[in-house]
Amino acid sequence: MPVGYLIPVVLVALGTLFALRPVPFERPLGRPSYYFGLAANELPFAAFFWMLLLPTALAFAQGDIDSAGGWAIVALAAVTTPGLVVIAHRALGDRARITRALDQGLGAGWRAALDADLAEKLRRRPPLARILFLPILKRRPDVRRVADLAYGDAGRRNLLDLYHHRSRPQAAPVMIHLHGGHYDSGHKNSQSLPLLYHLASQGWVCVSANYRLRPQAQHPDHLIDLKKIIAWVREHAHEYGADPSTLFVAGSSAGGHMAALAALTQGDPALQPGFEDADTSVTGAVYLNGWYGPYFNGEPGSSPLDHIGPDAPPFFVAHGDLDPMVPVTDARNFTDRLRQASNAPVVYAELRGGNHAFDLYHSFRFEALIDAIEAFTAQVRSQNKVPRP
Repeated sequence: MPVGYLIPVVLVALGTLFALRPVPFERPLGRPSYYFGLAANELPFAAFFWMLLLPTALAFAQGDIDSAGGWAIVALAAVTTPGLVVIAHRALGDRARITRALDQGLGAGWRAALDADLAEKLRRRPPLARILFLPILKRRPDVRRVADLAYGDAGRRNLLDLYHHRSRPQAAPVMIHLHGGHYDSGHKNSQSLPLLYHLASQGWVCVSANYRLRPQAQHPDHLIDLKKIIAWVREHAHEYGADPSTLFVAGSSAGGHMAALAALTQGDPALQPGFEDADTSVTGAVYLNGWYGPYFNGEPGSSPLDHIGPDAPPFFVAHGDLDPMVPVTDARNFTDRLRQASNAPVVYAELRGGNHAFDLYHSFRFEALIDAIEAFTAQVRSQNKVPRP
């Protein structure tokens, strides 16, 4: 049996199975289901070409399909292919679903109300070459990453990376992103990098930061760190061409939970010990594959649901309907309650077949989300912009 051919086919077959039918994370097969299914779910084209088609062609060319075992592997590859087609079809369809979510959340005619300069910068089509051939490559030659800037006194857990266009345009808006990891793991320079690099290439200043982790830190320590980051940006980001009067906060998973809390508790002095007078207001929030409930100890006030009110800033929420870690019903409940209470727009994009960490790669799904997030921020900025005389 050609073992070298067997391994990639089995890996893709397992990934495809778990992408189509993910196992809840807390069950015995939850972890392997998540890790195998994630890559297949977000990169079905790469999985088909590099892990099925190319190995199959090489196996035939080298004469390895000369036994019942070899033909069994070919059969497994053939059976797996329709599953990848289903996964790819769901991902391609998300662009239209996300567009409808924008229309629903921002209201009819929102595109016509965009500032002309901002509308002109919006991307019109997905980056097909990058999606198909370089989906895991994050960096861009026109963007500079300034690494390991200190914003607090907690060592490497209080470091941030800053991304800006090499031309360093002035008066740039700011996007701060916080990584996920269950509040006990993870690091900057990991999640949502396609979003940060794209925005930086369009003239934004973007920040990705570490924060203190469990068990050494507990709620609200992580949230205090994010507010320190916002305060640091307001004090220092102009050195890199930013105008922090336009500042969006974003996060993935636990980072999304933290970003939502920061957006809903702007200026709360109890969450700003030692920097109570710092401006920690935000222009809007981007909530990706987030957690919506209370912190681990169930402490009152540790859930974004506890702080929803009419003064909430604009929100963009995205969640996969097959998320094995956080049920999609939690995302629906949060956005429903936020829409009922808030005076600001709320966009909710539900991703068909979406897993938890859908923001790791240049996939069709995440690139569609990146375009929608940029459009969402353009609409918010257009509403906030002072009309020209």
